[in-house]
Amino acid sequence: MSILVWIVFGGLVGLVASMIMGGGSGLILDIILGIIGAAVGGWIMDYFGKSGVTGFNVYSFLVALLGAVVLIAIARALRAR
Repeated sequence: MSILVWIVFGGLVGLVASMIMGGGSGLILDIILGIIGAAVGGWIMDYFGKSGVTGFNVYSFLVALLGAVVLIAIARALRAR
């Protein structure tokens, strides 16, 4: 995917993940969170023997969403210390 598609995809994923986890962090942070979440989700799925983010499709969206939600949970746990 091109960088512009990654930004749009990451923004959508970050927005949905922040809505699921409660509270938004701002558009820029949501985009960054979504992009990093896509990488984390891909790594998690690769660990379980499945494919990661494969393009702009529902499966990739769910994988990236999983990663972003995990990333938010870890960040909140570390921030709570």
